[in-house]
Amino acid sequence: MNWKTLDDTQLRRLKALVFLTALLPLALLMAAAWQDNLGANPIEKITHNTGYWTLTLLLISLGVTPLRQLSGANWLFRLRRMLGLFAFFYACLHFLTYLVLDQFFDWSAIAKDILKRPYITVGFAAFVLLIPLAVTSTNAMQRRLGGKNWKRLHSLVYLIASAGVVHFAWLVKKDLSRPLLFGGILALLLALRWFYKLKSARLRRSYSSV
Repeated sequence: MNWKTLDDTQLRRLKALVFLTALLPLALLMAAAWQDNLGANPIEKITHNTGYWTLTLLLISLGVTPLRQLSGANWLFRLRRMLGLFAFFYACLHFLTYLVLDQFFDWSAIAKDILKRPYITVGFAAFVLLIPLAVTSTNAMQRRLGGKNWKRLHSLVYLIASAGVVHFAWLVKKDLSRPLLFGGILALLLALRWFYKLKSARLRRSYSSV
């Protein structure tokens, strides 16, 4: 099989595999809850787990474009939307855990948390910014917004990922190994984005001068 090109059947199978793999963290979390194996603080465990997979899937989705550019495997683009939507799905679970299990819909306490606790302020802002990206992820919305406007809107994902890394770092406070790892991956992805953007601009200038 030529890994740079996949036919429709191979792509459907790969999408099914990615779909099931992205659901695996939730399945493991539910199994742990069923077996009463979430530790001394189950709410904290669920919150941290869903937040971790939100950021992980978000960075994986951001890695699709540079990986396609490096490898020439254009079919990777067909997975990006699914990965991004799964990141939003885990972000919703992360927020709902805080809203329902932690705060029990205490809106005044939630408002105070958002205003007074910086890591919640940043995390909530990142979640709110994710919503329009998820809503406009369809081909129909891309056509309605127009290619340029859609790309401008979805470039917010880098700001969202940065906010997610800061949220994670401020949350853990002491052991910064994982937030720093996520930050390093994000910095690499931003550097690759900048590199390919400059390369594309140079190619356009060279073609226009011919």
